[in-house]
Amino acid sequence: RSEEMAKLTQLIDNEVFRAFATYATIVLLKMMLMSLITAYFRITRKAFANPEDTASFGKGESAKKFLRTDQDVERVRRGHLNDLENIVPFLGIGLLYALSGPELYTALLHFRIFAGARITHTFAYLIPLPQPGRGLSWVVGYAVTISMAYQLLKAVLYL
Repeated sequence: RSEEMAKLTQLIDNEVFRAFATYATIVLLKMMLMSLITAYFRITRKAFANPEDTASFGKGESAKKFLRTDQDVERVRRGHLNDLENIVPFLGIGLLYALSGPELYTALLHFRIFAGARITHTFAYLIPLPQPGRGLSWVVGYAVTISMAYQLLKAVLYL
């Protein structure tokens, strides 16, 4: 049992793992914020997806008008979906990459660029900024995840 605890302590002492944990937490909190933003837009635009969500606005036919889509709500939802499609792979690949023993400087560069790209992508989606801003921020984040995957495969499989 004490050997297992020693291994866990070694992991927490690993600077690259701590860097990954920091930036993973940042992007996860950013993704969680998208849920709150979606709720805010649903409430302020009075655009709900479920009948029970309209109860405070009336009953029956009067509440049905609030069961609708809204372009602002859908825009936030698309941004949130894009987070799910990109942050989840970053978490898995980034964790394995962090555990593969990369240099701290290189790992920090990967993690920081990814987090910056996702935050930029969110602003580009919500404001909205003209293209190619959103597209470029997506490409940068995606490229970082691919780069970590390549580095991981190179370290583990000697590619």
